[in-house]
Amino acid sequence: MAPYTGPLSLVPVHQEEESKTATLFLGTRLWKGGEVYANPEASGGAGVSSASGMAGFPNGEITRVGTREVKEYWARIFIRQTFNLDGESEKVEDDFNQIAGTRNANRLTITLGKFSVLDIFDNNPYAGDPRSEFMNWALMANGAWDYPADTRGYTSGLAIDYRWDAWSVRTGSFLMPEVANGPIMDKHISKAHGEVIEFENRYSISNREGTARVLAYINHADMGHYREALALQPSAPDVTTTRQPGRVKYGFGFNMNQLITENVGVFMRLGWDDGHTETFAFTEIDRTANAGLSVKGARWHRPDDNFGIAGLVNGLSKDHRDYLAAGGLGFIIGDGQLNYKTEDIVESYYRLNIYKACAVTGDVQRVWHPAYNGDRGPVTIYAVRFHVQI
Repeated sequence: MAPYTGPLSLVPVHQEEESKTATLFLGTRLWKGGEVYANPEASGGAGVSSASGMAGFPNGEITRVGTREVKEYWARIFIRQTFNLDGESEKVEDDFNQIAGTRNANRLTITLGKFSVLDIFDNNPYAGDPRSEFMNWALMANGAWDYPADTRGYTSGLAIDYRWDAWSVRTGSFLMPEVANGPIMDKHISKAHGEVIEFENRYSISNREGTARVLAYINHADMGHYREALALQPSAPDVTTTRQPGRVKYGFGFNMNQLITENVGVFMRLGWDDGHTETFAFTEIDRTANAGLSVKGARWHRPDDNFGIAGLVNGLSKDHRDYLAAGGLGFIIGDGQLNYKTEDIVESYYRLNIYKACAVTGDVQRVWHPAYNGDRGPVTIYAVRFHVQI
């Protein structure tokens, strides 16, 4: 049992919760290089402890879940225009929001509309899809990137991706929410917007493919300031009382993946943000480092199975930890006091392919110092996922 429990603490009792999500991927070609996509989605359910108490929350799908009742909504509606440049032609297979055909290896792609910034940035083939890979928030994306998104993880904006030979550079500008983790996006775009730029290099070591990506971002939004909140109210400060339009938050990320053998790949992510203003769109992580291993089941004659294991360490800026230690609350963590330690997590999963695109996955996560509190934890979270892809 924890020695104390705050308003956003991980509840110190056994809990069982479930989440349900379903997405329909629709798309068609409009003209040469032009495509339009729409993704109606339905979700419902809840996260353990009402989706609070851990910065590296254990269920990445819960970002799409707003209520226990299943509700329908439009996740994505966007146009994509691809301009083929010099270079060899390559085949494109049917996939999520991708129509079969051909395109040039060197190309310029423009995406406009509503989608997730994770559709384009911070991709990693081993850690990015909580439906089929690691479930933890800080493994599906760089935890220190407060990426523009509404409560369900989507936003509207413009992204440009330029690919040439072994290099890519992509950038974009997106709407920010009106309030932290809010469902409504702020239309005052002169003072509320988020920009990101990412450089990518594709390389090989001993004929094994690898990719390295460096990301930088800057957000402008009606955010509060931790140090100002402490100055106004040293005990139980409230960062929301210091919100001011146009405040700035910035950070950096590194993301890589490397094949070791035909069936074994490794990955890692590093992230940092300035940590002065309140976490606004993703999760309360200012520093993060993780690494992991992904193994295809071909090694034991199960080519469609997959095993993964990863470890991650999350941390806070000094301003953020001082704010929580004084009794302040974020939108996902807040124990009322804080004996600061890094939040350390190990996750492992095994995805068992049952038939074609039907799979069941067992997942276990061990969390030390949930919400950065040395007085809490450790805790173990078990999960079972059922996934059907038609």
